[in-house]
Amino acid sequence: MTDTLRELALTPLGPHFAARVTGLDLDRATDGELAAVRAALVAHKVLFFPDQRLDDDGQVRLGRRLGELTASHPVVGGVDEAHPEVYALDSADNGFADVWHTDVTFVARPPLGAILRAVTLPPSGGDTTWADSQLAYDSLAEPVRRLVDRLVAVHDGNREFGYYLAHRRGGRGSVWEDEVVTRLDPVEHPVVRVHPETGRRGIFVNPGFTSHIVGVSEAESRAVLDLLYAHLTKPEHLVRHRWRPGDVVMWDNRSTAHYANRDYGTARRIVHRITLRGDRPRGPGDPWRPPAA
Repeated sequence: MTDTLRELALTPLGPHFAARVTGLDLDRATDGELAAVRAALVAHKVLFFPDQRLDDDGQVRLGRRLGELTASHPVVGGVDEAHPEVYALDSADNGFADVWHTDVTFVARPPLGAILRAVTLPPSGGDTTWADSQLAYDSLAEPVRRLVDRLVAVHDGNREFGYYLAHRRGGRGSVWEDEVVTRLDPVEHPVVRVHPETGRRGIFVNPGFTSHIVGVSEAESRAVLDLLYAHLTKPEHLVRHRWRPGDVVMWDNRSTAHYANRDYGTARRIVHRITLRGDRPRGPGDPWRPPAA
């Protein structure tokens, strides 16, 4: 454990990824403690913080201390006018995330990471599960790694948000990357992403937004994607969280995918999310340099 991480009461939840951080008030954390949180996020990929008292203002303050915030979502507006950065996932307004996905990969620069806060929880159900895309890549057979290292995939937000943009937002979305979103043009990303801070490789396709692999037949694309999705979501690559009031979860969007169970019937589930601005994904064929100290 590095000296920076020693500032946290951190309990790993498995040998490879995810950890619980206790005894830290995120709204009153020192700069040193948040530097440790930022380092732990890269190292462990998913961090769980119980017993927090954040509201929307506190969540935004925390996000700004950890990085640069994006708008709530390229298409969906903020929870209210005072909090354009906060994305409310409300089951009463079709706010579900019951498909495996990595957040907002359908833009050129997907978010670096996310901070999710429990607001209203059902009596039971509504767990969220994360997959470690780097562990999944490492455990692929070497010939398969050689194959996917060379591939590029298309990510298309129209599949999930095209109708919303056209009919509920009148064709005018949020300000994203300093421009108003008026359409969702598909983008290309490497199938294998090299993490910009560690150089580790991870699977960077997801059923929510990836439409196909470039330069191969439809049947070949589907076969490769299905193989990767099945491998990514093997139990040994997963951690599952049962939400409690006061829970806050952070994850590295560059090295994980996630899924929220929709198993709570007519009960209401509300969580609020903010996202940190990221960079353009790079693949194994792109030069990698460690970030400046």
